[in-house]
Amino acid sequence: MILALFIFIISFIFVNKYKTKRYLHMLQQNLYNENNRYLKWLKKNIKTFLDYELISIAISLIGIFVIYDLKIISIIGVIIISIINIILGIKWKNNIKNDQNKKKLVITARIKRLITTISILFIIPFIFLGLHINSDKEIWIILCIISIMTYLNSIVVFIAKIINTPIEKGVYIYYKTKAQNKLKSMPNLKIIGITGSYGKTSSKNILGDILNIKYNALPTPRNLNTYNGLIMTINNNMDKFTDIFIAEMGAYVKGEIAGLCKLVKPKYGILTTIGTAHLESFGSEENIVQGKFELIESLPHDGFAILNADDPKQVSYKLKNKVRVIWIGINSENVDVRATNIKCSNKGTTFDITFKNDKNKYSFETKLLGNHNVYNILSGIACGREFGIEIEDLIQAVKNVRPVEHRLELKKLNNFYMIDDAYNSNPVGAKNAVQVLGMMPGMKIVVTPGMIELGSKEDEYNKTFGEQIAEVADYAILIGEQKTKPIKEGLLVKGFDKEKIIVFNDVREAYPFIGNLANNSDVFALFENDLPDTYNEK
Repeated sequence: MILALFIFIISFIFVNKYKTKRYLHMLQQNLYNENNRYLKWLKKNIKTFLDYELISIAISLIGIFVIYDLKIISIIGVIIISIINIILGIKWKNNIKNDQNKKKLVITARIKRLITTISILFIIPFIFLGLHINSDKEIWIILCIISIMTYLNSIVVFIAKIINTPIEKGVYIYYKTKAQNKLKSMPNLKIIGITGSYGKTSSKNILGDILNIKYNALPTPRNLNTYNGLIMTINNNMDKFTDIFIAEMGAYVKGEIAGLCKLVKPKYGILTTIGTAHLESFGSEENIVQGKFELIESLPHDGFAILNADDPKQVSYKLKNKVRVIWIGINSENVDVRATNIKCSNKGTTFDITFKNDKNKYSFETKLLGNHNVYNILSGIACGREFGIEIEDLIQAVKNVRPVEHRLELKKLNNFYMIDDAYNSNPVGAKNAVQVLGMMPGMKIVVTPGMIELGSKEDEYNKTFGEQIAEVADYAILIGEQKTKPIKEGLLVKGFDKEKIIVFNDVREAYPFIGNLANNSDVFALFENDLPDTYNEK
């Protein structure tokens, strides 16, 4: 029996190593269950973490041996459950190995604390197992508990998160105070807040590249746009040589932006575009608008705000703050900074810039694609000009702006061109991406699982997305048959060829299919989706 239990323990460690890694990854990606994001993910993906058949087999075996209490059969039962664990472990190991995640699990101090708590939760039943090693019935009861914990690993991870909550609050207060003290020690630091429904990260990175031609600007790295992300950036990345801090501010509910502003106190603010991203968590479009404008309403009167005159939601908003507003635009004529004559190709984008009260026209070029990136560049130019950067330097800075990863990033992948727009798919962003695809030569393909977190309007927006795809694409590759039904409906409404609508359950299946099409001509494939890390329809 001792040998059988040893085999069980090894198999238990094997399977839980990979299951725990997977669910910690999802907990981290879902912001440690902020606004119940992790629980919602579990609900949507229940079949991926509950293997009902294996649970039934294990519990049935345990039940039989508890009843009969036959030692030889008990040993066989332990071995059978161990084999089940090994099979599960191999399955989870292969799933993690084959995952094509946009963002890997980051082993932070918080994750290490969670791993410690999870380990303790699993060690407790093993302690009881050691205390009852001579009683077959008690052994099977404990093994039953351990097996259930193994199969419900996702719930164990969540319980560990709950247990650690007081610890994390204490850690948060310590580092928050440290960050605020650092900001107070740098009175000459210029702080710029950037928010919007989408385009925040692109706008932040573009602004950083532009301002760095003259200043030492520090944008928040990656997607660190939460309280913890801003605190981490200030404590770990900011130093006495930092001239400008560019704080990307994300939010899922009303009031979050106001809290972030209270934390870092920006003097300058930029709104990208206000849309319907995270409509489900905000509750209404009105809440989204008010939530995003919390940044502008928080600015001091001697600062300035950069707003988009082509965004009806920004134009119609009744601003209470008397802060100076700088308007940018492409379609609107009466603005402070305007872009015209925009031309896009597979090499990038060219456009002209005019400034209010300046009759000159200035030519710019960038490696970036799409009108929405022009808006982001306009914000950077407007801010740079306010900070005293010369036009010639702005032209050079824009030319040197680096493409933003996963945001209309054009790259050669094997024998086709991939337009990677994997992050933050939303109605306006998706439309812009499809328009960019339409400007490209050769065969055009869209790969997408559709848009999420759009509340009751999700199906409507996805149907419209399908209609937009039909206008430019030669093939539509849909990821997930059930989720993409509205997109397919929109495609068919526009008379799109049924034979050119391809449905896969895993985005990885799309690559060889596109590769085969690319043998005879140039192929441009737009990967427009928000889901590869947290969604797979099986």
